[in-house]
Amino acid sequence: MKRLGLFALSFIVALGIAGGGVFIWGYGQFVQPGSLVMERAVVIPKGSGLDRITTTLVNAGIIADPMVFKIGVQLRKDAGKLRAGEFAFPAKTSPMEAAEILKNGKTVVRKVTFPEGLSSYQIVDILNRTEGLIGDVALVPGEGALLPETYHFSFGDDRAELLRRMSFKMQDALENLWRKRSSDLPFKRMEEATILASIVEKETGQHAERPLVAAVFINRLRRGMRLQSDPTVVYGLTEGKGPLGRALTRQDWKIDSPFNTYRIKGLPPSPIANPGLASLQAVFNPAKTKDLYFVADGTGGHVFARTLREHNRNVANWRKFKKLRDGH
Repeated sequence: MKRLGLFALSFIVALGIAGGGVFIWGYGQFVQPGSLVMERAVVIPKGSGLDRITTTLVNAGIIADPMVFKIGVQLRKDAGKLRAGEFAFPAKTSPMEAAEILKNGKTVVRKVTFPEGLSSYQIVDILNRTEGLIGDVALVPGEGALLPETYHFSFGDDRAELLRRMSFKMQDALENLWRKRSSDLPFKRMEEATILASIVEKETGQHAERPLVAAVFINRLRRGMRLQSDPTVVYGLTEGKGPLGRALTRQDWKIDSPFNTYRIKGLPPSPIANPGLASLQAVFNPAKTKDLYFVADGTGGHVFARTLREHNRNVANWRKFKKLRDGH
């Protein structure tokens, strides 16, 4: 009996030593750097349990041994704390570091940029094609309702919510600028300034020119002159659904459209695009000038004039430049 008791005790000790060895080996595997060569972003779907999370990480090459990861997470009592979302895992991430990232790490921040001067139709098209967002936007907002810039989002965010952010930012920008506007502007409503800002946006892409272009149109409005802006004619032809794809013709300037500022007096009925902040600022605080005309100068900018005689001379110079450039 005594020998049997000693054998049992020896067996238990041996099991303890073996178990300790297994534990030490498992812990070593749990904290050991992984084989991931470079940083990788991985999406953990909502509602994922530990098994699905483990499979996702294995398939992405983040961890090699699913059992080590699962046991390690369970022993740390972290199984219910792992979050869904998109996470970035650095090279050599260990199973323990992977668990920490899913528990406490920040989700990957994505971004989408909407250039100034796009129509609402074009913005919605970009939004619906942006990967990482959910839900489609079917209803296109009115022109001038969205502030174009770079917006950040996380995987799984809703497209409609991002569109609302764009709308809120535009409204906030307009209200701030309206309060600080020049006192002598010919606008009764904030919406009128937005319409003109959209025209300025389409007329020039040069930041320094925007206050000058805005001033020309404002001077014309004050005098009751037609704006005679080509981009408004283009919008009347395309409705903002894409580029015209050709140069305007004399016949285009005669079309019967509320957006044809060669025929109508004053502003068109709505914006022709979504203006950026710089164009809005230019309209609310235009340059102090008496210029009434401008034409392309051949370098991507414009040359301005106060009188029709000056303007005609500038137009002639532009035509000469264009003829030489085109080889005609």
